[in-house]
Amino acid sequence: MRPTRTEAFEQRLKQRYASERRFKMLGFSAIAFSVLVLALLLGNMLYSGVAGFQRDELRVSIDFTQAGLAGNADTLSQSDAVQELERQGLPQVIEFAATEQLGAAGAAEVSNQAWREVAQDIIADPGLLQSQEDFWLPTSGDLAQGVDGEGSPEMQALAQRLVAEGKLETNFDIGFLTRSDATDPQMVGIWGALKGSILTMLVTLALAFPIGVLAALYLEEYAPKNRWTDILEVSINNLAAVPSIIFGLLGLAVFLTIFPNMRSAPLIGGMTLALMTMPVIVISGRNAIKAVPPSIRDGALAVGASPVQVVFHHVLPLALPGILTGTIIGMARALGETAPLLMIGMRAFVASPPDGFTSPATVLPVQIFLWSDEIDTGFIERTSAAIIVLLLFLLLMNGLAIYLRNKFEKSW
Repeated sequence: MRPTRTEAFEQRLKQRYASERRFKMLGFSAIAFSVLVLALLLGNMLYSGVAGFQRDELRVSIDFTQAGLAGNADTLSQSDAVQELERQGLPQVIEFAATEQLGAAGAAEVSNQAWREVAQDIIADPGLLQSQEDFWLPTSGDLAQGVDGEGSPEMQALAQRLVAEGKLETNFDIGFLTRSDATDPQMVGIWGALKGSILTMLVTLALAFPIGVLAALYLEEYAPKNRWTDILEVSINNLAAVPSIIFGLLGLAVFLTIFPNMRSAPLIGGMTLALMTMPVIVISGRNAIKAVPPSIRDGALAVGASPVQVVFHHVLPLALPGILTGTIIGMARALGETAPLLMIGMRAFVASPPDGFTSPATVLPVQIFLWSDEIDTGFIERTSAAIIVLLLFLLLMNGLAIYLRNKFEKSW
């Protein structure tokens, strides 16, 4: 009787096992390399971004009882309250107090826009005009470099002296999350771009999601199978792979022609990104609808449900988790896009948050792009901090979508 396991068989078996071990090792190495690169990327951004959430500030005590400024809750609630305080000489009052306490050299390094923060504090609490208060005012970019050991030797020496006297500190800058863009890295904030991103994503979701889902339902459940629907399916698949800048050109040619006065508005940005996102939602929606077992449809029809009831009461709820997965992918791509928004003018300098969907605005990716192109080195840390805010916003948006997906997920 011949043996069932020959020497040649044993050799081939060893080679197969060795091949499987090599494959597992390659897979593990690929995952380890990916995790290492991701850790290095996040570590570098966190290292640089933590400093972006901080600001160098000078302490200045101001006695408003001797300043001659007038105002109360009624007058300071007007829209021109900041301009009124400027007319009364608030910048000069701050400059005088800074010169007395910091010296001429130190006062010269107080940001020339610092008085606006004091004005906002006075508007929030008019009672400050009847007291003496300490304010931590932003420094100039030159003094901030001196604190970091950079810049001229004179500026480094001034920074060391002020730190030793307790008049210069590096504090957490909560205003970075509430201010808008500025020309001074010590005064910039992310709120204007963040609000623009939120408004743009709302428009994108409001347009892309319902249209994409309805298109997927029609193509999968109602459309006849003929040459025209085949051409339509191929076109949708091709649209999902079109470079994003092409959609920017489309938005520039179509939407800005129809709405010429809404350049750089979240409405135009959202409509442009919706065009880019819809093919992804349609493709994922069709796959999710196709994955619903035919027995669900047959059972619903057997108990007397109409075709429309079958689709909207049975098929769509079961396919919704898969549709939401595609929506997450599409919205995440739209959130990080820059090229199409640059084409429609959302790279403008916007010093105040947008008031609505038709106000001039920018978005986080564009803001990061603009700051990274600045000559002032102070914007480098702010750019890293803005990237962290963008990642957190993306995680929050994806977390909400995953929660909704898990909530609607059903098994059969």
